[in-house]
Amino acid sequence: MKRTIVSFACALIAPVAFAQTSTTTTEQATTTQPTTATTETTTTSTTASGTVTTYTPGSTIVVKSESGNPISYVLGKTVHYVNKAGRTVKHALIKPGTKVQVIYTKSGDQMIADRVVVEED
Repeated sequence: MKRTIVSFACALIAPVAFAQTSTTTTEQATTTQPTTATTETTTTSTTASGTVTTYTPGSTIVVKSESGNPISYVLGKTVHYVNKAGRTVKHALIKPGTKVQVIYTKSGDQMIADRVVVEED
């Protein structure tokens, strides 16, 4: 009988003795995104009219303004040559004596031509 009671006691204690305890760890992390500064650049286009005195394709165009002062413009990488109607024309039409309008933006000391409008007769 002693044996039965001891066996019964062991049977009752065994599940408690071998039971696994579980530990739950919760970790909370907060990340912040770095803020980026937004810079807004405003460019202003200016138009000048006159007669071409010198033209070097892909480089510069010098235009004598109506006041008589020659002004040199650097031709931008994406310069467009158009007529008054806005249609693309060949830059071969531009030669000394051609009346043009130059739409340009100023960058430092340079005036960079973005569009050259050929005033055809």
